[in-house]
Amino acid sequence: MHGTRILDEADRLMTVCNSCRYCEGLCAVFPAMEMRRAFSDGDLNYLANLCHSCGACYVDCQFSPPHEFNVNVPKTLAVARAESYAAYAWPQALSGAFARNGLVISIIAALSMAAFILGFAALNDRSVLFGIHTGPGAFYKLMPHNAMAALFSAAFLYAILALVMSVRAFWRDIGSPIGGRAEGGSIFQAVRDAGELRYLHGGGVGCYNEDDKPTDRRKLYHHLTFYGFLLCFAATSVATLYHYLLGREAPYPWWDLPVVLGTLGGIGLIVGPIGLFTAKTQRDPALLDENRYGMDVGFIAMLLLTGLTGMLLLVLRETSAMGPLLALHLGAVFALFITMPYGKFVHGIYRFVALVRYAQERRSEAGS
Repeated sequence: MHGTRILDEADRLMTVCNSCRYCEGLCAVFPAMEMRRAFSDGDLNYLANLCHSCGACYVDCQFSPPHEFNVNVPKTLAVARAESYAAYAWPQALSGAFARNGLVISIIAALSMAAFILGFAALNDRSVLFGIHTGPGAFYKLMPHNAMAALFSAAFLYAILALVMSVRAFWRDIGSPIGGRAEGGSIFQAVRDAGELRYLHGGGVGCYNEDDKPTDRRKLYHHLTFYGFLLCFAATSVATLYHYLLGREAPYPWWDLPVVLGTLGGIGLIVGPIGLFTAKTQRDPALLDENRYGMDVGFIAMLLLTGLTGMLLLVLRETSAMGPLLALHLGAVFALFITMPYGKFVHGIYRFVALVRYAQERRSEAGS
């Protein structure tokens, strides 16, 4: 018996699949499964996060519904994957907060922070809310830089701490019997696999959506979202160096590096999330975990809102709309930070850790 009903079901399916092995060439889940004869809770959570939910095994399986064996690996592992986010979350008191109401909580958090910033500005000088501000330091008319930096640094550091603690618990649960440390070769292989989304193509043909014709759309949208996020993070990092090392205050000219990186990242965070949401609406319901729909859409919505408000702020920063747009953009960023450890954001981190574990196993198997 396992800790949850879904892990009991995942164990049943992995036992059936281990006897069949027809899908062993589709992705990393099945070769990793074949290295085991019995499955602990940690093993099943590892396999669930190793799954990229391409749907190929569901389409290829001779035992998928309506067969009496009822083998639906993508959906079962999707539910187990979502439950693993709560199982390893830190602190545990917040573990299930975003599972069903992720979209509502994210929007409330974003609007609350935007209202706080607008209220802060109104208490000091109402004229700055809709005033036209240009030149270096214009953004800090709404809120002083030190106050803004302290507020968002605290939110970011909390998110990092919560993520580190949850990933530490996940790694400890899936790490045996090889050990606690991952060598450089396994990490490098996992970086390549994650960067290329190697297993998001069902053995090379693509993901299955509303029909039996696989496409690479989800892979493209994942790439746009992932690299868009990294470019936006790089833009913020460069702007921080500009501010503290060079004494240059935002906003910066259109051609400057933070703006170029942020513009490219913003485009990715608009096109990618819209594409992911569209792809989600087109997927076969048999492959989806409907109970976590709010968590998935909440994460997509915060990424889209961050990219959209950032681009609007760039275009309208020298108009009277700058104040409200800046408050809304910062609210979206704040909501993204505080929901990171408990929403869909962690799936990328857990999946990377699972890829490291898989690379370790393959290297260990090859060596022995």
